[in-house]
Amino acid sequence: MVSNGNGERESGAGGAPYGMESTPEEPGSAFRRPRRKERAAGEPQEQAPKNPQSKVGWSPYDEGSRSRAPLWFAISGVAVLALLGGGLVLMWNADDPVTAATTKPRMTTAPLPSAPPGKYGFAASRSTDPDPISVKEIFGSKKKITVSKRSYERTITKKDKKCSDGALGDDLKKALKSGKCTQLVRASFRDKAGKVIGTIGVANLTSTKAASKVAKAGDAENYVKPLAGKDSVTKFIGSGSGGTRILTHGHYAIMVWFQNKDGTKPDDKGSKQLFAAVNDITKATVFEALDNRSVTGSPRI
Repeated sequence: MVSNGNGERESGAGGAPYGMESTPEEPGSAFRRPRRKERAAGEPQEQAPKNPQSKVGWSPYDEGSRSRAPLWFAISGVAVLALLGGGLVLMWNADDPVTAATTKPRMTTAPLPSAPPGKYGFAASRSTDPDPISVKEIFGSKKKITVSKRSYERTITKKDKKCSDGALGDDLKKALKSGKCTQLVRASFRDKAGKVIGTIGVANLTSTKAASKVAKAGDAENYVKPLAGKDSVTKFIGSGSGGTRILTHGHYAIMVWFQNKDGTKPDDKGSKQLFAAVNDITKATVFEALDNRSVTGSPRI
């Protein structure tokens, strides 16, 4: 068979299989009967090939007795390969303690402990959240933050030696002391336009109940002490009128004071702008840090 270039095969007249040579037959030589004298003399009898065209090696197209010997070799070869294959299968399935050990999944970090039940998890109490807070953890390492295309900048931070140093009002100071406040960190911020300024303070108390008492003590006379910055904008913090609020997250109290730069009393629209800034900044800094403590019981890195 030969290919005609279109994927079809054509038959060749008198052609030998591919790789074989074809020689012309010699009349009377390939099929000559030996004389009786030659047989009597014991000379070997010539046997004409069944297929006179196959002259070299063995062809898969050969028939008769010539094709049996190669078939036996093929069968024996298959048997050898089967034995070798069986050995490879046994080797593949053999126990390999080193390989088995390396295929087991490995823990790259220790599993997180289960948080206590409740809204605030570990952060509900200082007993389950004992690590002290820091300015960097609570307010982050970046001075500038952007929330919904609104930009803010932190201008100054402070860690008070006593919680009462960062608070105004007797009732608030009393609640901080009753709640066994051990830390108070503060930071001041301004918006990009320099019109909104304010201070945020975070107090570390003994329990959620103690933090709630601090929040209840907050009013127009009891609030976080404004922390004036040294720049040309936040140096005005604490002068004029402002808005105050005390929020809680577990055993932490978050105290805020925000105002207009010029100290004017904010109207309804101005108050919304002030507390929008409070929400933007606390969500991006304070509450992100405290949420991490609620889940892990440890400071964020």
